[in-house]
Amino acid sequence: MAKKMNLSELYPGEKGRVLKIIGARNINKKIVDMGVVPGIEVEIEKVAPLGDPVDVKVKGYHLSLRKEEAEGILVELI
Repeated sequence: MAKKMNLSELYPGEKGRVLKIIGARNINKKIVDMGVVPGIEVEIEKVAPLGDPVDVKVKGYHLSLRKEEAEGILVELI
């Protein structure tokens, strides 16, 4: 069984499959509009020294998320 965790807990190079997006409604809409939806695979590219921002690869493009946004994305480690 794959481990479930917040996107913010992954390290650079690790990949996860999005299970659920939780948090404020306006943040959820922004994240979904950027292509981060349940079932999609994401990869952590780099994390800033203090954890903010988190650079993620989604569908072949690069996305920068605030730590707060990454904490609201539940993923399954793959």
